[in-house]
Amino acid sequence: MVTNYKRIEDSALKLEEKDRAELAKRLLKSLEDKVDEDIEQAWIEEINRRKKEIESGEVDTIPAEKVLAEARKILKK
Repeated sequence: MVTNYKRIEDSALKLEEKDRAELAKRLLKSLEDKVDEDIEQAWIEEINRRKKEIESGEVDTIPAEKVLAEARKILKK
């Protein structure tokens, strides 16, 4: 693995600047896609957890009007 990595790195560093920049952009994008998938999965799990809590009666919901009124009250202080 290290040998392949080193060979790829050496080849990449020999590329013209614009080609190195494009390669770097594509490599970073490939990492971002994985991070985005992980974040999305975490949010799906959180949504499902909260949904179960509401449906089971474990937590009560607060009407949006009440939340917004309280937020405005706090912000005026």
